Amino acid sequence: MTTTTAIGYDKNLPATDPEAFLTREVEVPTLGPHDLLVEVEAVSVNPVDVKLRAGAPSGGFRVLGFDAAGTVREVGSAVSLFAPGDEVFYAGSIDRPGTNQRLHVVDERITGRKPQTLSMADAAALPLTAITAWETLFDRFALTEESTGTLLVIGATGGVGSIMLALAEVLLPHVTVIATASDAERAAWVRSLGAEHVVNHRDALAAHVFAVAPDGVDWLFTAHSEGQVESYAQIVRPFGHIVAIDDGPRDVFPLKGKSIAWHWELMFTRPLRQTPDLIEQRHLLNAVADLVDQGRIRPTTTTRLTPISAATLREAHELVESGRTVGKVVIHEWA
Repeated sequence: MTTTTAIGYDKNLPATDPEAFLTREVEVPTLGPHDLLVEVEAVSVNPVDVKLRAGAPSGGFRVLGFDAAGTVREVGSAVSLFAPGDEVFYAGSIDRPGTNQRLHVVDERITGRKPQTLSMADAAALPLTAITAWETLFDRFALTEESTGTLLVIGATGGVGSIMLALAEVLLPHVTVIATASDAERAAWVRSLGAEHVVNHRDALAAHVFAVAPDGVDWLFTAHSEGQVESYAQIVRPFGHIVAIDDGPRDVFPLKGKSIAWHWELMFTRPLRQTPDLIEQRHLLNAVADLVDQGRIRPTTTTRLTPISAATLREAHELVESGRTVGKVVIHEWA
């Protein structure tokens, strides 16, 4: 039996508790036909990690973590896309053990080549947010290079919002982008990523949006939709589209009068459901790697912590839980 060092939890404790994360040796799963065994060299912490840890006890020792960058060490019997020694980055799947372990198993079809111009740490900042942003823009909104109109990104300073601005800047040249930010520092961040207009989402969102887009917006992305449907119904034009990544409202009836479409985006749907187009996540990660290596988009890392340890994970979870982080929090190098 092969084991590896993993950092996980077995109790529902606040991140400030010294026992919130524990280090244990765990068994490495047997590789499936399409699986890669990756030596993890960097990970990042996303809101989904915080939500899962805080929401309920694990029911046993659970290893969190989705984003990872590392090196392939072994491959499954049917693997054709990678070989040992390849450097990769990916976001994994919510139904498998997480990436907060030295050796991690992931399906090759949801794994991309690591951008050659990035460190492992900066590469680990990208996968989950880039997949979410890409699927929002090109699958849910169905935007193309020829699309024209106005996109409002709410929660633009977070990980998903940040990379969405960068992708829109280089791939959607005719789309006007409005981003939300709560202060001057955050406004400067979203402008640096390509936002043409910045509005404050703290109060009177509709008034701020109409000041720069009098006719409203065509597409609205939100990471914070609870209690906002009435406002969105004002802001979005008839036949417009909204994509939410949080748990959102239970009643979207106010949108009916303008035939506004409400979409959910969960980047784990493809791996969870093993959809026929599963490999699209590999394709989009490779497309993002190409954009990075061409110098067209940059990593969204703002906080780098080291080493990968229980104590550092607690620190990273505290930062993400604060709701005040800009960009991504990354942890790299094992203790």
